[in-house]
Amino acid sequence: MTFFSKLIRDEAGATAIEYGLIAALIAVAVMTTVSGLGSQLNTTFSRTSSQLNAANA
Repeated sequence: MTFFSKLIRDEAGATAIEYGLIAALIAVAVMTTVSGLGSQLNTTFSRTSSQLNAANA
């Protein structure tokens, strides 16, 4: 019975899980942001390349 009462009061595992969830949410936010910036950068470089090709033609 003492084992179960200690297990119920122990919150170290719950804290580790919470930190894991926070890290996962941060990772998803970073991936979403990088994906959006990647698309914008691709558009910008494509537009710049087209303008340079037109100027050299």
